[in-house]
Amino acid sequence: MKAKHANLPQSKWLKTKLLLRNASIRPFIPDTRKFSKRNLEQMIHSYGMIYVKPERGTYGNGVIRAERGERQGFTYQYEETVRHFDSFEAFHKSLAKKTNGRSYLIQKGIHLLKHNRRRFDIRVMVQLSPKGVWEATGIIGRLGHPGKIVTNYHSGGKPMAIEKLLSTHLSERRLAQLIEELNRLGTRMAAHMQKTYPRIRQIGVDVGLDRSLTPWIIEVNMNPDPYIFNQLKDKSMYKRVMRYRRFYMGK
Repeated sequence: MKAKHANLPQSKWLKTKLLLRNASIRPFIPDTRKFSKRNLEQMIHSYGMIYVKPERGTYGNGVIRAERGERQGFTYQYEETVRHFDSFEAFHKSLAKKTNGRSYLIQKGIHLLKHNRRRFDIRVMVQLSPKGVWEATGIIGRLGHPGKIVTNYHSGGKPMAIEKLLSTHLSERRLAQLIEELNRLGTRMAAHMQKTYPRIRQIGVDVGLDRSLTPWIIEVNMNPDPYIFNQLKDKSMYKRVMRYRRFYMGK
């Protein structure tokens, strides 16, 4: 069985719209809209912090974190550069120039949990087993680079065991429950997406936890990097991920 990546959606907008059709998945998806002046103004005032991201793109490239000041003014961070603006007009004009006419999305900002003052999120790997059943085969934390807004390994993020990242935030029992919840959510998402895209064999679900430990689906990758699991000392997850991957890649 050869894995086919052709015809799988690269558009974050298409994937978001597909997931919103499922009532059990919808509550975990942050408000996401197409980039426009009106949407930017509404969302920055509603949420205070938002992410502006390219509709198509990988490794966190092009992602911008924007905030409204408590009193006045706006800021945004792109890579390690922060810019400040006194007015919404100047703020929008600069962002519009940054997007350069390409299709961008605006997503409600999630104030991610931190470890040693660095933001982190979670990647859940979901794969089709040799028996044709969707399984969550791996779960890993991604600790962001201290000066950047994204957690991707390719942008200086550090893959880590989620037990270590979450040890100061919740008990072992609650951690086990959370992992089970995320695994169930991931398999539910894969099964739902497979109805529209029957050729998918794997997805990587990026989940952000806010300060109340509520999980939010930040993004879904339909060709996730399996090698980040090799960064863990315990190689059992990596071996399982690669075993499943070899099966459906026909190797």
